[in-house]
Amino acid sequence: MFCKAKLINEIIKYGKLCGEKNFTPGYSGNISARYKQGFLITTSGSANGYLNREQIVYTNFDGKSLEKGKKPSSEKYLHAEIYKQRSDINYVIHVHAPYLSSFASSGKDLMAPIMAENVFYFGGIPLAEYALPSTMDLVYNTVKYFDKYDAVLMANHGFVVGAKTIEDAYLKLELAESYAQVVLNTEILGGAQYLSAEDEQKILDLRNKL
Repeated sequence: MFCKAKLINEIIKYGKLCGEKNFTPGYSGNISARYKQGFLITTSGSANGYLNREQIVYTNFDGKSLEKGKKPSSEKYLHAEIYKQRSDINYVIHVHAPYLSSFASSGKDLMAPIMAENVFYFGGIPLAEYALPSTMDLVYNTVKYFDKYDAVLMANHGFVVGAKTIEDAYLKLELAESYAQVVLNTEILGGAQYLSAEDEQKILDLRNKL
């Protein structure tokens, strides 16, 4: 069983990193960690880059705060449903990173096989249909992609990624944001050269072997 103090320290550490990289400007985004019969999540109105221990709250899978006086992020149901669907995911990071959010707000996914590393680590990053933030429609539109993917763009909103460790979740966020920037740059340079279907399959086969 994970230690609560350790999980809180991890959320604060990686929230600060997200802030330093401008992945979570201002009050945007939220971070959580699976804990006992629920999860720890940043509180409503907190800023991921400037978290303290009082801004993380233990919440059950129904989205109810288990700590008096603490209100969990309004996106608590998104985190809860990802944990319920994927027993292998222990951490969820939701951010409004600029390049990823630009693709999400342009109605464009990141499924094209342009860079080998992204095919290997993600397979692809699909785009979930828009729904009002903090609603169950948004949750259902997004979580359905977690049956095959670990990261999803949220139309006109942002990006969410889940992983077994918080380090892996964060590094995949870094990789995805960089990938979005590269894809945008290729458009400026006249368009990307896609990997062939054969090359893409070889990368996926390699990933499945490791």
